Amino acid sequence: MAKKLPIVAIVGRANVGKSTLFNNILRRREAIVANEAGTTRDSIMAKASVYIDVPKEITEEEEKPSRKVRRTDGSQQKWRTSIERERQDFWLVDTAGMKDAEDDFEFTIQEQITQAADSADVIWVVIEGSTIITEEDRRVAKMALKTKKPVMLVVNKMDKAGHKTHSDFQRLGIKEIILISASQNAGIDELLECLVEHIGKARLEEDPNRLHIAILGRPNVGKSQLFNTLAKKQQAIVADRAGTTRDINRTIVKYQGREIELLDTAGIRKNGKIEVGIERFSVIRSLSAIEQADVCVMLMDVNELNVQLDQKIAGMIKEAGKGLILVISKWDSIEDDKTAFTRDSMAAQIRNNFAFVPWAPLVITSSVTGQNVTKLFELALEIDERRKQKFTTSELNRWLRKVVSMHPPAGLKNRTPKLNYIVHEDDNSIPSFKVFGSHTKFLHWSYKRFMERNLRESYNFEGSAIHFWFIEKHVTHKHGTRPEEE
Repeated sequence: MAKKLPIVAIVGRANVGKSTLFNNILRRREAIVANEAGTTRDSIMAKASVYIDVPKEITEEEEKPSRKVRRTDGSQQKWRTSIERERQDFWLVDTAGMKDAEDDFEFTIQEQITQAADSADVIWVVIEGSTIITEEDRRVAKMALKTKKPVMLVVNKMDKAGHKTHSDFQRLGIKEIILISASQNAGIDELLECLVEHIGKARLEEDPNRLHIAILGRPNVGKSQLFNTLAKKQQAIVADRAGTTRDINRTIVKYQGREIELLDTAGIRKNGKIEVGIERFSVIRSLSAIEQADVCVMLMDVNELNVQLDQKIAGMIKEAGKGLILVISKWDSIEDDKTAFTRDSMAAQIRNNFAFVPWAPLVITSSVTGQNVTKLFELALEIDERRKQKFTTSELNRWLRKVVSMHPPAGLKNRTPKLNYIVHEDDNSIPSFKVFGSHTKFLHWSYKRFMERNLRESYNFEGSAIHFWFIEKHVTHKHGTRPEEE
């Protein structure tokens, strides 16, 4: 539909269950939930849906005998009404807990809450039913009402509230009051029914051609700054402090007519430095972002090149079979003259450190000056196009015969590997190739690397991992019998 989706903002003081409600509506664990106040820092946005019953008039001629219908009145009339279910989409925004801003960092968080409420079409003010109304609850309610938007008071944790009723919460001045227990899934249907009365019909059909780009790296290398520069809006918090981003932050932009979803992730630390609890959840979210992405942008701070951990992150992206762009960030912060020699020598050093992904392009950027930022979009689109290449079995087998003829695989006595034919797994989102033969388990890793290098020279796979699977020829597979050679 052309109409933009309505935005519903969830606001409230810390630890009243906003993220639990957010996850309940989405039917998935999108926001981190923990028994610790202030877990949510960024405003997290995701598309949510609710299904509503819509009466639809049909004529008796159009009605099928098996279809259940009901008359709009008791008379014998030509028109009848059928109930159909329609999907209503909306954006749901989870915000940080409202409290006094004690420093600039906290002020930035609180400012995001206000921005989310101002941009919303409907505001859910969440309070805790099991405790008394606090001064912070009053301040949140006042802020929401000042926006002149439809405001609903969502009283959570009613399973622990005893015999409290709507009248106990009317002093906040919000007319519509819904009693729920997000953790127990109680009252959610009533909440959504009430919401539908305030938002118009709109549905978002996700572009199947949408490109997903994840921004990854160690903590405090400039991921959120790059995310904001690419998105051209202040959605993620940018602060000179490690560990600012905990959830996967998302936004959708358009570039050259293509929809691109950006995923900003939490920083990945060494295993021994990952704190138990929330931070461990954040690392899991980062790993999840790799799985969701088509292309991963891995940032390295030019002032702090931690080779070992950066190699580990790049290795995870390679193993997942995703596209990869290596990015040196904060180029503007270098104090020397930034000569071509400096740039080239640093690039050579990084190329040497990342020799296991020689196919990954290297880009030097500055989110402050905007240097080469747009180039990341161009590269990601090119990589995505290469990853979607299609190959016929005949052309791949011509390539395989050429490679084997050029350099036959070596092996042990009476155990020499023989490669018979190759097929492209075209239903796999990762460029994958199955090679069938005999004694394939004796194929040396150097020969596999030779095959990959040759395939990359024959068909451009710059920026993307590719996978080979070596299978004994007697194993049955979905492609059936061996294809005829042409």
